[in-house]
Amino acid sequence: MKMKSILTTIVLLSCITMYAQESQVFETRTLTSRILKMERKYAIYLPPNYNSTDLSYPVLYLLHGSGDDQTGWVQFGQVQHIADKAISEGKCAPMIIVMPDANTKVKGYFNHPDGSFNYEDFFFQELIPHIEKTCRVRSDRRYRAVSGLSMGGGGTIYYALHHPEMFAVAAPLSAATGSAWLLKDSKASDKQLSEYAQKYSVDSIIANVTPEDMAKLKQVRWYVSVGDDDFLYRDNSELHILFRNKQIPHEYRVKDGGHTWTYWRMELPLVLEFASKSFTQF
Repeated sequence: MKMKSILTTIVLLSCITMYAQESQVFETRTLTSRILKMERKYAIYLPPNYNSTDLSYPVLYLLHGSGDDQTGWVQFGQVQHIADKAISEGKCAPMIIVMPDANTKVKGYFNHPDGSFNYEDFFFQELIPHIEKTCRVRSDRRYRAVSGLSMGGGGTIYYALHHPEMFAVAAPLSAATGSAWLLKDSKASDKQLSEYAQKYSVDSIIANVTPEDMAKLKQVRWYVSVGDDDFLYRDNSELHILFRNKQIPHEYRVKDGGHTWTYWRMELPLVLEFASKSFTQF
């Protein structure tokens, strides 16, 4: 009976240990935004062993596409399964993945032309500081990455172009480089619309970038990917050509696929691996 009791205890302890090492996903964490004047939701992936150690982790901000919210990468992108598998196989470093909602009240990741809803300001001035205050993340630039699909791919591009000092890695997938929905029914003045068009135009940003900012931009490790049947194929190709002409280092991949979750689930493990090469200096 003693031996049976000991074995039972060992099995229970093993189960507790295994449970403690599992990753976790929370779909509806919130923070109060002074800039947006509302509660904002985000989902977050915490890697295995997060709760059993005092380690700090690199962070990937993973942006959803139009029509989704912070749950998109969790439900359709299978982020927990994909990240767990990549970590267990040693293909990527353990990291925290933050998936903010950009589909409440106003759709998109950018500041509105008339200044009425400044999501980009919220992202940099409130969301990132909130994550760094409430989670054990490494706050140095070299441990911060951004990626996203479609509308979130566009967010990835402009966030890295506007703030190259903030990111080690930018990985837009099937990126929508335009933001015309913000101009629809806008009450912005002609001057505001003109300034907006320049701020959210890749051509304009690159044409007017200072030598100092170009140096920062070239320090970002870019991974650009799009399917050969994607309706955004041309926009992504033009981004590649522009970067190449300006000698901005980047990886550009065109693969079999369309504007689908099948394509983005296929690419996510590669994004995690690509980011890890900056986080861990493989």
